[in-house]
Amino acid sequence: MEFITSYAVFLIPITVGIIVQAIKFVLYSLKHGWDIRYVLTHGHMPSAHTAFAFSLVTSIGFYEGVHTGTFAVAIALAFLIIDDATRLRMTLGDQGKYLNMLIGQLNINEEKYPRLKERMGHKVSEVIVGAITGLILTTIFIKLLA
Repeated sequence: MEFITSYAVFLIPITVGIIVQAIKFVLYSLKHGWDIRYVLTHGHMPSAHTAFAFSLVTSIGFYEGVHTGTFAVAIALAFLIIDDATRLRMTLGDQGKYLNMLIGQLNINEEKYPRLKERMGHKVSEVIVGAITGLILTTIFIKLLA
């Protein structure tokens, strides 16, 4: 137990990320059918990346303090992760959609140029739910370990 409490600042976010990814797998599988490949699905509800980032910020804030450089770095990292999860990957998905439309209009052989994935990022609602889930699970784990 001492090992867990010594490294809780990082073990908690890893655990939260795994739990949220499992939740996402179950929710996605209920909607689209069971397939083990969905374990590593990108996008969809909730955002495991955002849950991990918020969990890291919360655990560092609790264990290290909010007036530390470590906390500031965690906040900056969380902003980068959330920006990537929403804006950047959604832009890639839009590009995939337009390229797929272009391939369809030009009657290009789809075996040679297969369809690109159009859903890569998260909707804002998925990021918000990921953040709330990460915050709640982290708070629960901190209380259990205290």
